[in-house]
Amino acid sequence: MAFRLGLAQCCHPADGDVLKLVDTWAARAKEAKVDLLVFPESLMTPFDSTADEFASQAQPIDGPFCTGVDAIAAKYGLWMVYTANELNEQGRPFNTAIVVDPAGTKQAVYRKVHLFDTDFVKESDKIAPGDELAQPVATPFGTIVVAICYDLRFPEQARAAAIAGADIMLYPAAWVDGPRKVDQWRALLKARAIENEFFVAGLSRCDRAFGAAGRDYAGHSCVFSPLGDELASAGLDEQLLIADIDPDDIAKARAAMPVLDHRRPDAY
Repeated sequence: MAFRLGLAQCCHPADGDVLKLVDTWAARAKEAKVDLLVFPESLMTPFDSTADEFASQAQPIDGPFCTGVDAIAAKYGLWMVYTANELNEQGRPFNTAIVVDPAGTKQAVYRKVHLFDTDFVKESDKIAPGDELAQPVATPFGTIVVAICYDLRFPEQARAAAIAGADIMLYPAAWVDGPRKVDQWRALLKARAIENEFFVAGLSRCDRAFGAAGRDYAGHSCVFSPLGDELASAGLDEQLLIADIDPDDIAKARAAMPVLDHRRPDAY
């Protein structure tokens, strides 16, 4: 069943009212006849706050933030994917993605497995890693699997999703801009689509000069087909990026080149 995917490429609201932001984008998505609306990483809490501030703002997934977003999904009758700063009673918060259905019921909760520890930032200073990959979620228009940002650099995660029956892999992100970063973002998304012969969508925040370091988020959200064709792409500005997805294209791609059937795990 073909469906319409919407990616809310947005910035953190200046007034801090994230639920109002979610409602605004959901209303736009409903008007545009979107079936599945995705929000970027760090939706609930800006990542540039201090570790103590970040932890103090964390909430359980049945807290007011997630409950509020779930209610908005129900209000507009949308499948939605959003991210939360999830309270962890045993330590640092989790960087969590949630899939909610049009009735406002959570269908999946995924805690980011791969943490972005690099030359200029250590995500592990603020966040605890999850230890399980996201489970596939069956919807009326196909099966979706979610990963988060830095997870994109680990092809094993997307391959596991493909083997588990995913039709579309979603990567909500706060992809930090810099030399080669947009090229890498696009190349990795396209590669994950081609090598698994399914749809891949990457959604990055587009805030400019955030935090003390003055870093920018990359924007440039995009969607690729099972053959690697670009179905939709954005620039640096806020926008609702829309792509029409036909899951039948997966079967066509795999019939022509059955990559998954040709795997040799016995030799790897």
